[in-house]
Amino acid sequence: MNIDLKQFIRDVPDFPKKGIVFKDITTLLKNPDALKLTLNILYDKVKDMKIDKVVGIEARGFIFGAMLAEKLNAGFVPARKPGKLPAAVTKQSYELEYGTDTIEIHKDAISKGDRVLLHDDLLATGGTAKAACELIEKLGGNLVQTLFIIELDFLNGREKLKNYKVDSLINYSSE
Repeated sequence: MNIDLKQFIRDVPDFPKKGIVFKDITTLLKNPDALKLTLNILYDKVKDMKIDKVVGIEARGFIFGAMLAEKLNAGFVPARKPGKLPAAVTKQSYELEYGTDTIEIHKDAISKGDRVLLHDDLLATGGTAKAACELIEKLGGNLVQTLFIIELDFLNGREKLKNYKVDSLINYSSE
């Protein structure tokens, strides 16, 4: 089946603020064939990597991250915004356009030497993904792959992840 996944991505102008064209994957998620195809393509890219844990970044990274973990017979680890995880956490702050933000993972979620896949739906500027990579390494994980559905090439997020293996399914060179 040769389907262009881009056809299932909806552009939402001026979201979350004026001037941004948001790439919405909910149109892909609601289509069972596109959902299954996306999962299978993601899985095919990592199925031979012997993954122990899949880290999914809040919130849309949880969707395929958890499904990939199940298919890979791996554990799933949520990377969340501050104050959302109930037990002891390790946190990493990162720069935003105006200010900083933080991402957290439970301290006991990743064991030393675990082979880890990081997944999120979209790679934009790379700040959140880089912070998640640093958290994985802080906890002793061996980050073997970062994997995204969409990459916004024009925001150069891959540059922040230059020390990691990066892959994405759909690339946009402009808004």
